[in-house]
Amino acid sequence: MALMIETGVAGWMDDAEIAASLRTRLPDADIRTPESPGNPGEVTMLAVVALRRDRPTGFPNLQLVQKLGAGVETIVHDPALPAHVRVARLRPETPAREIAEWFLAYVLRAQRNMDAHDTAQRRRSWAPIAPREADKTVVGVLGLGHIGGHTARLFRDLGFQVKGWSRSPKSLEGIDCHHGARTLPDLLGTCDHVCAILPSTPATRGLFGPDLLAAMKPGATLLNAGRGDLIDEAALLAALDRGTPGRAVLDVVSREPLPEGSPLWSHPAVTITPHVSGWHLGDALDDVAENYRRLTAGTALLHEVDRARGY
Repeated sequence: MALMIETGVAGWMDDAEIAASLRTRLPDADIRTPESPGNPGEVTMLAVVALRRDRPTGFPNLQLVQKLGAGVETIVHDPALPAHVRVARLRPETPAREIAEWFLAYVLRAQRNMDAHDTAQRRRSWAPIAPREADKTVVGVLGLGHIGGHTARLFRDLGFQVKGWSRSPKSLEGIDCHHGARTLPDLLGTCDHVCAILPSTPATRGLFGPDLLAAMKPGATLLNAGRGDLIDEAALLAALDRGTPGRAVLDVVSREPLPEGSPLWSHPAVTITPHVSGWHLGDALDDVAENYRRLTAGTALLHEVDRARGY
């Protein structure tokens, strides 16, 4: 049984770096990278960020695709991936904390009027503006799973009013939790900042179209670090022109890298970051190593995905 590391993305940790780290955890394991692939028939586990289209058929004895992250929609819906191949994702603390920090950074930028102060400095203008108070600011968190829970609790602990939303009922101490599609428009209308960390499913793709964008509070900020297909980008640009919402901060977009000609780059009410909100794996490689052991032993996997549901 061999484990192949093939991240499939540029500009992040490389395959050799991840393989070296895993070898310290699995000193007796057969761990490979594309530079030294060996016999593909021996590969039973593939660890990826993005699954290349030709890979499922390239490993005839593949049993598990381990996502080096949380979102698995492109893997579970890959028509080339045989039905018997299992899929697992990660739920590490480090990137969850980093994503929560990304949301906090941009909310605080608005709370403390940093853009206005930067502009005033360039004009050499001493122009005090009162910061917004946390306890009078409502932050909505859409998606109350592992990452969303981190995010909601971080804002709660800093004194913000936090409203959470999920598809099914959830309960988090000190957070006003809502669930179900019918509750979402009213919730959005009360939020000054909306932090979206939803998976990509048939129910969420294009969820933020004209109607839901119009339900947001005028001047509010929509922040998305979940999946880019959550937002109808043409509808978002039109909504921003009307001021509802007032701003969008996007770490994910429908097509990545964002094409050079996309109007999102230049819209004055849009901030783009290049999918960097959760960067470091931290202790997540412990779970990758553990899933290799469990796959070898034939026991239950950590964080296995229901391929029918997509998460």
